[in-house]
Amino acid sequence: MRGGAPRAAAPAAAAPAAAPTHRPPPAAPRARSSLDFEIIVVEDSSPDGTYEVALRLADLHGAARVRVLKRPGKLGLGSAYIDGLALATGDFVVLMDADLSHHPKFIPALIAAQAAPGGGPGGYDVVTGTRYAPGGGVSGWDLKRKLISRGANFLASLLLAPRVSDLTGSFRLYKRGVLAAIMPRVKSRGYVFQMEVAVRARQLGATIAEVPITFVDRVYGASKMGGGEIVQYATGLWTLFREV
Repeated sequence: MRGGAPRAAAPAAAAPAAAPTHRPPPAAPRARSSLDFEIIVVEDSSPDGTYEVALRLADLHGAARVRVLKRPGKLGLGSAYIDGLALATGDFVVLMDADLSHHPKFIPALIAAQAAPGGGPGGYDVVTGTRYAPGGGVSGWDLKRKLISRGANFLASLLLAPRVSDLTGSFRLYKRGVLAAIMPRVKSRGYVFQMEVAVRARQLGATIAEVPITFVDRVYGASKMGGGEIVQYATGLWTLFREV
């Protein structure tokens, strides 16, 4: 989902890229609001019919509202965001999963936090949704998944010290210009991508605010978290630690 400027609040836009292998993004029909928005779906040739349903959403809401980018295969979460951002046009961008793990109902809170006092002229550069601040949390995870997430976040925070409570989270609002400055510095393309974006933002002196969110286990599809992803995460984290 990406957008232009809200009619009632401070100028903001949302541009989440749907991660590959998601089913048709249920966030799309729920996106009606006072925001001037567009939805960008990045689809990695999933066999579950996502692409076809995304096209139907584009027909329903119009090409100006829903844009669909089909890629030839699973190219990774980081590259999905990068390719989706290339299609976005708003002054502000929201990155999110479109399977309702990141619920659109939190977008107004991200926008409000961006304009809150303390962010300097123009408001905060980045607003990140957090599961690990008071008021945040997760729903639908078993104990193993919670321990893996907590452990990954703790290890990343210990090594990278980004002063962000949920470094592995991916529900964030960015000023478009700030994100454009960050992206050329980012080398990661897998699960470390979100961490590196936050770290690079701090290196550039970006101001970051946090908003408590509830992460709900995906409504459609199955989690891709497995042994390979854990190894990829650990390797990427160590590489990032050595560089920053």
